Amino acid sequence: MKDEIFSVLQRVGRSFMLPVAVLPIAGILLGIGASFTNPTTIKTYGLEAIFGDGTILGGLLTIMASAGNTIFGNLPIIFAVGVAIGMAKAEREVAALAAMISFFVMHSACNAMLKLNGQILPDGSIAPGVLEGTIASSCGIMSYQMGVFGGIIVGIGVAYLHNKFHKIVLPNALSFFGGSRFVPIISTVVYLFVGIALFFIWPLAQDGIFALGSLVTGTGYIGTLIFGIIKRALIPFGLHHVFYLPFWQTGVGGSMMIDGQLVQGGQNIFFAQLASPNVTHFSADATRYFSGEFIFMIFGLPGAALAMYRCAKPSKKTAAKGLLLSAALTSMLTGITEPIEFSFLFVAPALFGVQVILAGAAYMIAHMLNIAVGLTFSGGLLDLFIFGILQGEAKTNWMYIIPVGIIYFFLYYFIFTWMIKKFDFKTPGREDDDEETKLYTKADYQAKKGAGGASSAQAVEDAKSSMIARGLGSKRNITSVDCCATRLRCSVADSSLVNEKILKATGAVGVIIKGTGVQVIYGPQVAVIKANLETYLETAPDVEPELEAPAEEAKPEAKTEEPKKEAPKAAATHILCSPVAGDVHPITEAPDEAFASKMMGDGFFVYPTEENVYAPADGEVVFVFDTKHAIGMKAADGTEYLLHIGIDTVNLGGKGFEVFVEAGQKVKKGDKLMHFDDAYIKEHAKSDACLVIFTGLQEGQSVTMAKNGEVKALDEVAKF
Repeated sequence: MKDEIFSVLQRVGRSFMLPVAVLPIAGILLGIGASFTNPTTIKTYGLEAIFGDGTILGGLLTIMASAGNTIFGNLPIIFAVGVAIGMAKAEREVAALAAMISFFVMHSACNAMLKLNGQILPDGSIAPGVLEGTIASSCGIMSYQMGVFGGIIVGIGVAYLHNKFHKIVLPNALSFFGGSRFVPIISTVVYLFVGIALFFIWPLAQDGIFALGSLVTGTGYIGTLIFGIIKRALIPFGLHHVFYLPFWQTGVGGSMMIDGQLVQGGQNIFFAQLASPNVTHFSADATRYFSGEFIFMIFGLPGAALAMYRCAKPSKKTAAKGLLLSAALTSMLTGITEPIEFSFLFVAPALFGVQVILAGAAYMIAHMLNIAVGLTFSGGLLDLFIFGILQGEAKTNWMYIIPVGIIYFFLYYFIFTWMIKKFDFKTPGREDDDEETKLYTKADYQAKKGAGGASSAQAVEDAKSSMIARGLGSKRNITSVDCCATRLRCSVADSSLVNEKILKATGAVGVIIKGTGVQVIYGPQVAVIKANLETYLETAPDVEPELEAPAEEAKPEAKTEEPKKEAPKAAATHILCSPVAGDVHPITEAPDEAFASKMMGDGFFVYPTEENVYAPADGEVVFVFDTKHAIGMKAADGTEYLLHIGIDTVNLGGKGFEVFVEAGQKVKKGDKLMHFDDAYIKEHAKSDACLVIFTGLQEGQSVTMAKNGEVKALDEVAKF
């Protein structure tokens, strides 16, 4: 049950990231627009001629501020649609449409109930005696002020209905309304009654929200400290979005009357004050939930990075420098801390404990110093400039961040240095001579990724996606794929099939497995990784050969007694035969970087002189690609290999190939597996090279060529 709850919360948390992703651009529009249209700011800096009334720039900035304000004013429906998209498992555009319809229906039903009970008068005004701020306009509909909670209620509910009914089969007479068309219908009916129910339920929920908000805000600086500690402590589990969002966007984070409007949530209060010409100092009580982030994100964690670099072994400092410098700059510029936090989280949890305490204290210190700098996503330099420096010291007290930040830099540096040396923590650059340093820096993989032309780059991305899929237990084991700012968030059917070693070999700095939920931490580039993986999974075979993690480099201790005892077992020789006639070469000469670098496995390839492919050994067909260009095989002795005909032939869509076997079929050596049109492949694909890739070789095994040059089909050409 605990794992199931975690899995659900993970899905909810990752679904928040899509609507949250729109906040930076909205904040920049509002921040810049409001700053340079504020009469006080214009007068202070003598900018009347540039930004004053009637100027072109003044008009443009007014439009920018209005656009940003509109986004913040309509966050409830943005969250409704975004959460529905994030939690839907397929046909997400249908879920988005259903969420938007349901949002309008829910608030319309609630509006009708308020009118029927006299809380909204016939002329549309609010009846006397109704608590101020509890009823407000939501997309033009007067309803209870549910804020983002209302959108989340719609998004989660519609996603549930969508996942349950988007494949429903109705009787023939109603078949037109079956499948995905049924989702908006059932959602409309359900949320009609949800709107009615909320008329009775929401006032109680609202009282609870305000009570919780009062409890948090009423505890003063201690409450801020506790908030900061909890938020940072949830980072490894990926549940921090679920925790902090109510404080940012709902009454849990407090409420305030601004220019006659009741505004709820710390972030909403800040941006409402930003847009108001009447505010002389932003509320530090509202910004207590994020102002402290600038202290440890811009200053503290870079100090930790410097400490880890200084403590690295001399032979590993170059590798550690690349990783830590990149992670530190990411934290400083964007406020994304997970790359650097995960650099020490798994190898030295005690350091993460220090980070949690120091970060929590930073929130409290900022609150105590009345620092009121807002942000859109995270506490990097860009947000500090727009929402702190640009707004002026008088409104934000942003200058206090600098001396406190400098102190934090040295605190992190000295504490991390002492603990790393005292307890010999294996932080980046201090590992034993194993593969972890290579995996943290990802230097080899990034070099491969950057090599070659567009086609080669695509092949490398496909190879990486293939490795990720296998690391997650194969396509069949993956039930959903999503991501947040830094993590690939997946659900799997069987978590025991997840291979962390393979996933780390793809460039991940950490892997978290909880129940059926898997989080793979890649950093800010995760959105591209997710998109490539989704594209790969659309055409990937249902059954995939197992892929062992890349073999470790040879180590001096490999000559110990134990390996010598195992040597006879490893000495068994497997003879490899060519499936086609032609000119045979080692795999390192393959005309594609992904194969030549052995990312898919070791093997060999043949430039064909005949157009038939034969089974090179007794065994079984594991799978046949839908595009017929590749066949997965398993020999009788258990050896797994892939017959891949041509380079980039997946793009041919099956043209030029005729396959004579199917998945699960037993074959004998010499059985005809496939016929291909070599002339067509040469004309329409990158190369006609026929590759034999061994995907399941054990550590220390490699393919050795026994013959080069012209061979006949079924000739012995290599061994391992």
